[in-house]
Amino acid sequence: MERKIIQTSDGSKSLYLPEFDETYHSRHGALQEAYHVFIRSGLDLFEEGSEVRILEMGFGTGLNCFITWLEAHRRNLKVHYRGLEAYPISIEVARELDYPVALGHKESEPLFETLHKSPWDSIVVIDESFELKKIKGLFTDFNVTDDFDLIYFDAFGPRVQPELWTESVFEKMYLALHHKGVLVTYSAKGSVRRALQAVGFEVERLPGPPGKREMLRATKHTESL
Repeated sequence: MERKIIQTSDGSKSLYLPEFDETYHSRHGALQEAYHVFIRSGLDLFEEGSEVRILEMGFGTGLNCFITWLEAHRRNLKVHYRGLEAYPISIEVARELDYPVALGHKESEPLFETLHKSPWDSIVVIDESFELKKIKGLFTDFNVTDDFDLIYFDAFGPRVQPELWTESVFEKMYLALHHKGVLVTYSAKGSVRRALQAVGFEVERLPGPPGKREMLRATKHTESL
């Protein structure tokens, strides 16, 4: 799979897949999108000092994981982070993206590399605030029940991978969450909203990041389907 590094409108970098005409993050700003969708609309729901179990569907560039680590330290959170990814990027590509510098945390470059170098399918204690397990596999093969407080649903868009935005996948996400658990995603397509609602989520339309009018947040309010 060919990947090209591009610069987004907020000055940060992302990856572009020419074969699919798809980017890993918004062209309007990779950092702005990540903070808006996953931190402000997701992680910010949890109080300072909380213990939070997070599942990221689409570990990708490691940006969401890295900013979650930064927020865990800033807000005294204890985070158990699981990231699912079928097609990992190389450490060389991760270095070129240069997210620690873009975020003003050059001193954390070794940590960002550790997130990428850590072994797959093993729990790694990054520090006292953060535990990471990267899972190499397909979304459609993932099956966990009642294990997470928050899901970052960051798959490639429905145009490119429509099979990942279906009721069958969202049913897995519903079952993976604790009661009152939350799923956040950048997509606001009507078909995505309806699929989430069909499996039992209560869905909100929220203002989107730069370049997008809306995004979705889905909450699990019942114990089972």
